[in-house]
Amino acid sequence: MDGISVVINTFNEEKNLPRALASIKDLADEVIVCDMESSDTTVAIAEAAGARVYTHKRAGYVEPARNFAISKATRAWVLLLDADEEIPIKLAEKLKELSDKPTADYYRISRKNIIFGNWIKHTRFWPDYNIRFFKKGYVLWNEVIHSVPITKGKGVDLADKENTAILHYNYNSIDQYLDRMNRYTDIQAKLLIRSKHKFLWKDLIEKPTAEFVSRYFAGEGYKDGLHGLAISLLQAFSETILYMKVWQEEKFLEQSISSEEITMELTKTKKELDWWLTDIAIKSKDTFSSFFLRLLRKLKNKNV
Repeated sequence: MDGISVVINTFNEEKNLPRALASIKDLADEVIVCDMESSDTTVAIAEAAGARVYTHKRAGYVEPARNFAISKATRAWVLLLDADEEIPIKLAEKLKELSDKPTADYYRISRKNIIFGNWIKHTRFWPDYNIRFFKKGYVLWNEVIHSVPITKGKGVDLADKENTAILHYNYNSIDQYLDRMNRYTDIQAKLLIRSKHKFLWKDLIEKPTAEFVSRYFAGEGYKDGLHGLAISLLQAFSETILYMKVWQEEKFLEQSISSEEITMELTKTKKELDWWLTDIAIKSKDTFSSFFLRLLRKLKNKNV
């Protein structure tokens, strides 16, 4: 059957769901809400809006319920939407056009992540492409947390323009971040253990540092100001908690750490941070100054 099915997975989303439903009112030919045993008014809100509501057992994260929810869609095209997301008018118009005259079998759409009240334009949160619009039967979800779906056919990325990006109201508060982090790291720790990862004390330095560098420096989080710094630190903290939970599963087994080893590890971290700080300085200076900064960095590296 032609048309678009909008599929939304929910768990206690009474605050967010009305906004998501309102944004697809003129786009959806049917709305499927797959609820994971909410204890608030989520189901009542969905039913009042005319959605077809199904129940899936709670799993702590959304991926296990994705395929079940999609299987209930009856239209040719599926738009997958989270309850804390919103479809802007220009994107709705574009998706309607693509459903009538498709150029691919599935599409990746950029997302504007709103974190602590700000659109985060860097820090590895933009363009944040996700496969969200596809012909039914062409995309299958892997049930591993934060995994990439399995696809067939031709895929296309929609242009990463502000007015055709999904609005994602990601984190509203520190409490919300910490609550979600605690749930996610529980699951991620189990996956690491299942993959035979053995905790090493170096994990507590290397993993958070790599995450911070990836967000704040490589991902240019510094361009997001205080928000970029805070988010990069929170993401690094999440890595710390993740590997400490792996250690916890190993009954907090003691590991010997010599003063030379810890000094070596921290020195390595300092050198990496110095490299990135110099890189930022180079990018912010004019060409003439950049030459001397690059030369200074080369000399410093030779002396390491």
